[in-house]
Amino acid sequence: MRQLTFREAVVEALDIAMQRDPKIFLLGEDIGYYGGLFQATQGLMQKYGEDRVMDSPISESAILGAGIGSAIVGVHPIVEIMNVDFMPVCMDQLVNQAAKMRYMFGGQMKIPLVIRTTCGAGRGGAAHHAQAIHAVFMHFPGIKIVVPATPYDVKGLLFTAIEDENPVLFIEDKMMYNVKGEVPEGYYTVPFGQAVIRQKGKDVTIVATLRMVHKALTVAEEMEKEGIAIEVVDPRTLCPLDKDTIINSFKKTGKLVIVDEGNRVGNFGSEIASIIAEEAVEYIQAPILKVTAPHVPVPYSPVLEKEFYIPNEERIKKAVYRVLEFS
Repeated sequence: MRQLTFREAVVEALDIAMQRDPKIFLLGEDIGYYGGLFQATQGLMQKYGEDRVMDSPISESAILGAGIGSAIVGVHPIVEIMNVDFMPVCMDQLVNQAAKMRYMFGGQMKIPLVIRTTCGAGRGGAAHHAQAIHAVFMHFPGIKIVVPATPYDVKGLLFTAIEDENPVLFIEDKMMYNVKGEVPEGYYTVPFGQAVIRQKGKDVTIVATLRMVHKALTVAEEMEKEGIAIEVVDPRTLCPLDKDTIINSFKKTGKLVIVDEGNRVGNFGSEIASIIAEEAVEYIQAPILKVTAPHVPVPYSPVLEKEFYIPNEERIKKAVYRVLEFS
């Protein structure tokens, strides 16, 4: 099968979707003439015109507000908030309006709104442009949250998000845009709420998100040489969350490490640990460990960012060795 980068898969998905549905339009900062900060909308304004690919003012509240209003009246907006760090600027629109409107109006309206954004450290963006705060939005019912880890998934999940009649927060790891993978041509969907086991194993379960999936797979490959079989689970969506796949994997191994770039306090991994404690406590054979970013702002220093802040393979290995001590 042909190979595309993560970025190319995003552009192709948007292009195909806009061909299929003339009601779809894109709105965001620098997405038009410039093609997006990460070039993930490149060429689309030239192909579809300024009426369907619109550069916005630097106002996240205006971008999301326009998206919500458009979705309610029957248009199909895909809006871009350049970095997930900027989502708090439009938090009211997202969590008090978009997330709640369908419920509060008794299902009388649809909100087919996709909000694309990016997360992750590694480019020297520092504390305002490099956070991974996806877990924050899990707290609010009514928002679907997508965290693709491969070019195949980003294309298929984006199609699924566009088909959905509810607001979808679609989070792309900015450090993955050059990652290559197999991507089919044409239109296909990847279902929400269906995790995938990236590698099977019997000794330890690792649940990882976004690019941490690839770091977990690297560790699994290296530790396989030592006779340690690691099962790597990629949830793909946080809301809805495929608890069954995670729980069933854990029941097989009895040991769990969660790898997620979010800050340690209130981390996605905390929710997974809670689920296991509530629904599979009798299978716990070792402490449930989280490998996360520390609970500090993202440092600007390249050395601190790489060695101290971003979870790495060495820290994942240490966590695996620790849970194996209880075998």
